[in-house]
Amino acid sequence: MLRQVKPRNARSKRALEKRAPKVVENPKTALFLRYTTCSEVCQNALSDLYALRTPLAKRFTKKNDIHPFTDPASLEFFSERNDCSMFVFASSSKKRPHTLTLGRTFGHKILDMIELSLEPESYRQMSQFKTRKPAIGLRPMLVFSGTAFDSPTANEYTMAKSMLTELFTGDTSGDKIDVEGLQYLINISADEPAGDEVKPAIHVRVYMISTKRSGHKVPRVEVEEVGPRMDFRPGRIQEPQEDMWKEALKKPKAGEERTKKNVSTDLMGDKLGRIHLGRQDLGDLQTRKMKGLKRSRDMQDEDTAMAEDDTAKKSKN
Repeated sequence: MLRQVKPRNARSKRALEKRAPKVVENPKTALFLRYTTCSEVCQNALSDLYALRTPLAKRFTKKNDIHPFTDPASLEFFSERNDCSMFVFASSSKKRPHTLTLGRTFGHKILDMIELSLEPESYRQMSQFKTRKPAIGLRPMLVFSGTAFDSPTANEYTMAKSMLTELFTGDTSGDKIDVEGLQYLINISADEPAGDEVKPAIHVRVYMISTKRSGHKVPRVEVEEVGPRMDFRPGRIQEPQEDMWKEALKKPKAGEERTKKNVSTDLMGDKLGRIHLGRQDLGDLQTRKMKGLKRSRDMQDEDTAMAEDDTAKKSKN
């Protein structure tokens, strides 16, 4: 259980209310920090990811003696102190060189983590691409390709897909997206699994999108790589605890719309309604009068005579 802090003044009360759970949560802020030993390649990759996440990011430049999988207490402290729900931890050792650890927190406690090993031979910095860069704060379009990401069971690749989606998504508080703001694309692909011994690599590529005249109604779309270029190999993972995961997936009832009976929406977004009526008596239904449906005088006389005969028989009885 987290300790309950009682505010001493109005300023601290406002700060606690800002961090308290809400129906519509604030955009997630990511924390970027490094280990005591960190290679230059890993530091450059951390800087590039920080640039893509800006402005929803905080970076520590000092060295931190943290072991995420054995003692995450320091990460939980930094998460609570800086109000960050995600972190990217860069480290490098003889056993695990050029490693980036991505993790999420819930209630400032570690929820889940994944270790991604960066391949230095294929890595290219963002500054090595002499092209225009995306503006700060723009939301990218994410494309995942590869059968590894579509696994029905949870594994390293499904967790990596979830982590990278949350890392690159940015601010989703706005309900509308301007088409002019869709200026760059992040393509994340995974190789096809060749065997159980070697895990498929995860490739991250960033492209700028440009539209040009095509002579038709639809413009011609071109993409240009702007970096960074990263290739990862998944390593250790820490799956979330079942009770914490269930608590994290809860949705407040105040934000949900009340369902209306007999009202549904089809695939095109049109609202459909079903109306229930009682049983109708069609005997008194007024129809259109037509000459062809009228009874002739002879038939009316026969009906009258038959009715008189029936009345006479009943009176005799």
